[in-house]
Amino acid sequence: MKLLTDSPILKMKISLPGLKEHLIRRDRLLQDMAAAHKGQLTTIIAPAGYGKSTLLAQWAHETDERCAWVSLDERDNDPVRFWRYVAASLASILPEPQGARLMHHTQLLPSASIETFLDTLISELYEDLEPLHLILEDLHSIHSSAIHGGISYLIDYLPEHIHLLISSRTELPFPTIKGVVNHEVHLIGMKQLEFTCEETERLFRHASNGGHPVLSSMQLDTLRNQTEGWVTGLQLAVLTMRTGNGLEGFMDDMKGNPLLVSKYLFQEVVSKLSPDVFSFLLQTAVLSELHPQVCDAVTDLSDSRPMLEELQKLNLFLVPLDEHQTFFRYHHLFSQFLLDLLQREFNGQYTKRHRLAGQYYASIGSMDEAIDHMLAAQDFGHAVNLLEQHMPSMLEVGEIATLLKWFDRIPPSYPMTPEMSLAHAFVLVLTGDLERSERMLSLIEEACAAPGSSERSEQLMSSILFVRSNLVFLNGDFGKWFAFSEGILDNLMPDNPMYYQFDYNRREPYVRRTSLGMKGALSADTEKIAHLFTGVLESHGWAHSLMNLYVKQSLCEGYYEWNRLTECRQLLAQIRNAPPAKETMGLFVPLHITEARLFAAEGKFHLAHYALDEACSAALSRKSSLWLAPLKAVRSLIYMREGRIAEARKEVAELPVSVKDKPAYSRETEYLALVRMLGRQRRETEALRLLELLKPQAEREQQRSSIIEITSLQALLEQQRGQRQQSLHLLGEALRVGAQNGYVRTFLDEGEDMRQLLQLYSSRLGQENGLSLEELQTLEYARMLVEHFPGYSEADISSAETSQPVLPEQLNRNEMNLLHLIRQGAANKQMAAALGLSEGTIRVYLSRLYGKLGVTTRTQALVKAQSLNLLED
Repeated sequence: MKLLTDSPILKMKISLPGLKEHLIRRDRLLQDMAAAHKGQLTTIIAPAGYGKSTLLAQWAHETDERCAWVSLDERDNDPVRFWRYVAASLASILPEPQGARLMHHTQLLPSASIETFLDTLISELYEDLEPLHLILEDLHSIHSSAIHGGISYLIDYLPEHIHLLISSRTELPFPTIKGVVNHEVHLIGMKQLEFTCEETERLFRHASNGGHPVLSSMQLDTLRNQTEGWVTGLQLAVLTMRTGNGLEGFMDDMKGNPLLVSKYLFQEVVSKLSPDVFSFLLQTAVLSELHPQVCDAVTDLSDSRPMLEELQKLNLFLVPLDEHQTFFRYHHLFSQFLLDLLQREFNGQYTKRHRLAGQYYASIGSMDEAIDHMLAAQDFGHAVNLLEQHMPSMLEVGEIATLLKWFDRIPPSYPMTPEMSLAHAFVLVLTGDLERSERMLSLIEEACAAPGSSERSEQLMSSILFVRSNLVFLNGDFGKWFAFSEGILDNLMPDNPMYYQFDYNRREPYVRRTSLGMKGALSADTEKIAHLFTGVLESHGWAHSLMNLYVKQSLCEGYYEWNRLTECRQLLAQIRNAPPAKETMGLFVPLHITEARLFAAEGKFHLAHYALDEACSAALSRKSSLWLAPLKAVRSLIYMREGRIAEARKEVAELPVSVKDKPAYSRETEYLALVRMLGRQRRETEALRLLELLKPQAEREQQRSSIIEITSLQALLEQQRGQRQQSLHLLGEALRVGAQNGYVRTFLDEGEDMRQLLQLYSSRLGQENGLSLEELQTLEYARMLVEHFPGYSEADISSAETSQPVLPEQLNRNEMNLLHLIRQGAANKQMAAALGLSEGTIRVYLSRLYGKLGVTTRTQALVKAQSLNLLED
């Protein structure tokens, strides 16, 4: 049943459903859909029983183009789960490397926003230009506004070769009117789905092949009018006819009330079934999928296969879920009728069958289904036990909304253990319900701190501290953390591996970019908490816990950023010597990247490359290829700092990024390496375009480290192309955020160009009067940064104005090409041939070039270009 061994994907939900035998082919609708699929979106919207899913399945089976299918249900009201299924469905039909990358990108969730994940997904979809159709069946099951917003975002940015098809019982919960006006959205509604006279006649002609009376044209026309072409109503009429009863009463009662199905399912169909069939239907009504094994588990039968075959023969609202017709479900209306009947008249059976289903799914490891069934049976004891077992896995895949839904289905009156109450509080923290989690945490703390509390309560304090630490990372209430921790740290006994042995980083090259690293936020408070927290863990024998090592790695990266290199190196040695750091790639790679940057800062470039080699070898040996690209990006930056531009260019060329991309947050490290290389190549416009697209994503993620780095690079590129005012404005923006967190190395590692720009900024701002307090602090911070550069002297700042020749207007690509040709000694005729222009045009371009440089001859142009560093590689 699993699609991937390491991912909770049920293959049945993303498999193309099978088709029933003797299905009525909807030719007119299929032709309509084929003509409409050139647009962006097709919606099929109608009440239950109008054949929406059947039509989509027919179309998907007949089209020659690829179709990704997702069957939605109530469990999918979790944004992480929803988009993981969408990604898995797409990955199943994409070429292997692309599909594998797409599944790796799901590891962005839930730490990054849905929009950031969708940016990455959309970027991958642009890589493959073959037509592809994504089908979302039963969207009415989804009530999450976050998911609705994500689908709307996806529609807005879908590549042209991707076509989205959605079926729903209700109108879409996001606007599509713009697409309708632009002919990008095709609507199929209830009226189009109604059976025509010809389709009705085909349905009953097939039914009469079994020896049933043939209806006259008038009877068929009357029946169609009475049911208003409602597909399920017509199918119900066929079943009624097969019982030997006439259709007159059926047609009379259906008039004006086509959805009154339960009366006829019971009186005219179900009541005519054999007791064995009727009993089987009731006992399996609780199931969302039917196959022999699960049916055996919940019924009184030892072999359910013959009964399922009997239901197929009876054509009793059984819907195939796979092409081999080994898995089925009941039609939604029929299922609801059976469940209502089971609850109303056989309530003991309702809970019994849910409990049996829960036991079956637990036995095969399908814990999601097991917990849902146990909760439906109100067997809260077993449900909580299963939830406790399953919670680490759910945290690992990030399906936090599902966890919260399960916790909230347990009544407040149920006596939850303190450990599970704390787990509930932790889930509330992760979902952002900080007020509710604070109330729950306070109650648990009071109970544990009460006089006469047990050793178990004292042990629980360590887990409480962990949850409160996560809470303080979100609400910034450091005082609350210190108040709680004071006096208990020395007595804590870490006792829950769910919190302390969890792998907190699956894809980030820097731990400080994760939520555990507070997304780049640095302060004296965070440093103090880190030291207290790791001190407690180490004093109680948890020095090698992943929690301890991740906190240390985050602190280590902070020390590097603060330019406290000695402390950074000491922590690196501690982490490196811990056995889990060698096995956990989320630690191993950031550790070696930090080590490489530290060596580079000390001028030991050969050791920096050795550290990166070690990380690359580990990634290759463990088949963790997703780490290779960021490692290449970091290596290219070190090559640039060494002045080995050719080697850096080769590394960047092998990265899976391009100047034409819409850059995705998940590959920010790689894109920033490309940006720096573009800057070296004087391709500022292309570099700035990438930064302008990356920056909103960093701001959306509230990623301080990214915001500072991106804005600093914007400032350097604007200065390089002669836009001094814009450059200084951007630098001020980066400095204001940097000053709040004490960032140093982000600026120092950019080298001489950043030093000169900081000097210019300090000189300019220092000459202004009436500076605000924030401006004074930023000025002081900029001067402090200048002092950290090698070879600093106080005269540097005062001479900054004269040492920074800047063009009043930037040079375009043709003018830059002309400069390079001038340096090669090319004549006008040779220039014209090289650039594909006329000699007259060359003379015009040269005149404009001289004007921008403020010169009149080629020699003067070369001298001025060299003073501006315009001819560097």
